[in-house]
Amino acid sequence: MQNASSHSRPSWFQRLYTRVCAHAASPHAPAWLAFLTFCEASFFPLPPETLLIPMVLARREYAWRYAFICTVFSVFGALLGWLIGAMLLDLIARPIVHFYHAEHTLISLQEKFRQWGVWFILLKGLTPIPFKLVTIASGMAHFALLPFIVACTVTRGLRFFLVAGLLKQFGPSIEKFIETRLPLVMGAAAIVFISGFLLLHYL
Repeated sequence: MQNASSHSRPSWFQRLYTRVCAHAASPHAPAWLAFLTFCEASFFPLPPETLLIPMVLARREYAWRYAFICTVFSVFGALLGWLIGAMLLDLIARPIVHFYHAEHTLISLQEKFRQWGVWFILLKGLTPIPFKLVTIASGMAHFALLPFIVACTVTRGLRFFLVAGLLKQFGPSIEKFIETRLPLVMGAAAIVFISGFLLLHYL
């Protein structure tokens, strides 16, 4: 009897997932999504998908709206990252870069901006490499603002609308997969998150 009850008791992964889904369906969820996406593009470590995915699963009819919110506020956050790199290098940029242990990577990013320009933003915005390092490096390199905004809009919009579209189309099956294999999903997400930091050291 004791073993049966322990098997039926939800794990802390499942309790956390249930709590996040409950918050994702709240009226304040879009504001939190905007805030998270804005911060992630300039200094915060957690990706917007942390909230975007459960929000779309909770309200699939709002999938495109949520993707639009992510795109717009990610671009605003990218502008803040650019300003940090261009004007607040010693005060803010260096502590952020030090947090990610990416001092040498930032120098490499600046060089690649000069070599590849807009294409570098378009490609790196789709990789697990923290986007905030790309935006800060672009400011340090004094990359032109207009092409920077256009490139950020394209690469981030493609990412968020792709995620939202897949969830809108296959939401029930994806949600069932997440609920039944939550530890596996969390493990895969952790691997993707960590791979971004590993890429920094081999860039």
